[in-house]
Order: sequence, then C-alpha cells, then structure tokens
Amino acid sequence: MPFVNVKLVDGVFTSEEKHAMAKDLTDVMVKYEGSEAFREVVWVLIEELHTDGWHIGGRPFAGPKSLMENLGNSKKIYEMIDGNPASREEFSAILPPHKK
Repeated sequence: MPFVNVKLVDGVFTSEEKHAMAKDLTDVMVKYEGSEAFREVVWVLIEELHTDGWHIGGRPFAGPKSLMENLGNSKKIYEMIDGNPASREEFSAILPPHKK
C-alpha cells in the first residue's frame, strides 16, 4: 500500500485545501501505480506542525519574513558561486563552511 506523508506548517491550509491535496496526491499515486485498483489502498497522512517545530537555515521559522530572508540568503550564496559545481566536494571547495 502506498503511504504519502505530508508535513505542513500549522494553519496554512484550510480543511478543504488539505482534502483536495490528499485527493490530488492519491491521483498521482494511482497514475504511477498503473491501475485504478490501487486507489483504495493509497494512504495520505497530512500532519500539521506548530511553527516552533520549523527552522529554515538554522533559524526559527517566522512565516513570510523567514521565506524572504532565506530567498535573499540563497541569492547571495548563488551569486558567490563561480562555475558549475556538480558534487558536494566541489561546492565545499568553492564555499567552505562558515567559521565562527
């Protein structure tokens, strides 16, 4: 039986949106399983976690403010990369870990 586990920030989606999401995820699993017969055995678990449990970039999640801050940080890092690193080692050579 396929089991799909979705974790969301608490309170972002309505009940109707979560039900629609579960239906759409079930449709995707049926498509990839290859038979409508699988529909009744697809399990979708949607878990909502309190914002205290979410962290992005090692910092507590603060909603849209956090997302915008992290997008800005990602852009800065992207702009610091020279070339096209294709492995963890190549990334580490270009941008070594931050030293405190």
